[in-house]
Amino acid sequence: MLLFSILTAAVAPGISLLTYFYLKDRYDAEPIHMVVRVFLLGVLIVLPIMVIQRGLLLWLGDGPILFSFTVSAGVEELLKWFVLYHIIFNHTEFDEPYDGIVYAVAISLGFATVENVLYAVFQPASVGSLLIRALLPVSGHALFGVTMGYYVGKAKFANEAKKKRNFLLLAAAVPLAEHGVYDYIMGSGSTYWVWFIVPLMGYLWIKGVRKMNRANARSPFRMLGHEEEIKL
Repeated sequence: MLLFSILTAAVAPGISLLTYFYLKDRYDAEPIHMVVRVFLLGVLIVLPIMVIQRGLLLWLGDGPILFSFTVSAGVEELLKWFVLYHIIFNHTEFDEPYDGIVYAVAISLGFATVENVLYAVFQPASVGSLLIRALLPVSGHALFGVTMGYYVGKAKFANEAKKKRNFLLLAAAVPLAEHGVYDYIMGSGSTYWVWFIVPLMGYLWIKGVRKMNRANARSPFRMLGHEEEIKL
């Protein structure tokens, strides 16, 4: 019974955040089965990410900057980007800019949820520690996903090949940088880490909400809905 409670507490933040970002799609919500599939893809990439990270640790070592930006953030964000681009980018259900955010958040939270479960099972997890993980790493992964999905959405509907390539590059580079900074702060060992991580998370949330609003504002279904209201 205790294990079930711990697992529920570990899974709940990811599901709650995914529901929040899904419901923020104002004009043409994605099929739930598609969102669940992408979430499960995030679950499935945990193993290859762990294998690659282990190999890089043995090869490169674990210097704080190298670990934060290459071994941790680099591997995780680039693999999420790879899956998102090759499986979702050209899918017919990807038909408005906000969809990029939904799918990127789904794959990010699939990964983060498994990470949270592993932490809860193999570490002496308490309610307080799981709450902190919900506010920091799980939310962090979701917000890195917002950044990635925002630029993937811009790339999807860019009308020039050069712009498309640039947005796809930003979709990988910007969340990688954000994630790297986050990991560097958390792994610094400083007793003052909270003074750095709280402003960073505040910045990520404010920026994330703004990008969500911008993506929704560019939806082709927004204008269709407006035209229907005029006709009525």
